[in-house]
Amino acid sequence: MPTTTAELAELIARVARGDRSAFKAVYAATSSKLFGIAVRILGRKEVAEEVLQEVYVKVWERAGEFDPARASPITWMATITRNRALDEVRRRAPVSIEDTPEALEIADTGEDALAQLARNEDGRRLLECIGKLEPQRREVVLLAYYQGMSREALGQRFGRPVATIKTWLHRSLAQLRQCLGE
Repeated sequence: MPTTTAELAELIARVARGDRSAFKAVYAATSSKLFGIAVRILGRKEVAEEVLQEVYVKVWERAGEFDPARASPITWMATITRNRALDEVRRRAPVSIEDTPEALEIADTGEDALAQLARNEDGRRLLECIGKLEPQRREVVLLAYYQGMSREALGQRFGRPVATIKTWLHRSLAQLRQCLGE
């Protein structure tokens, strides 16, 4: 297995002449690095494996174009990998939820976050403290931190300025901290 840039460059020169054993050695020396590049760009191992196969076909076909004066062998192959992976990213159109409406029909079998909270002691204490908030503030806290509503959306829902919603959340959280003894 090659250990230096010069040895790898020599192997690529042999690949350019059709030497299969040199190609096997190049693959053994570089495949894990190139696979890592492809996985980082693509995010999916199975797609990265396909891209890597295409990369080595290009390395086999274009080994004669490699110029060690312009780049190191690993840089040359990494560039081929990067470009091929980016081509794949561009080629694959993003999937929209509207394109697969059946995905919306999958039932959620897990219990909600409040039910999970109630199962442990700290969660029960937190739910007790939330219950002590005045009703409108409790609703604001739950909508903000349980449902993920923005302060702007809460302001519209309650007919209050965003600054008021921020104040309510700040004071409610302070009250919860005090109730929890933190």
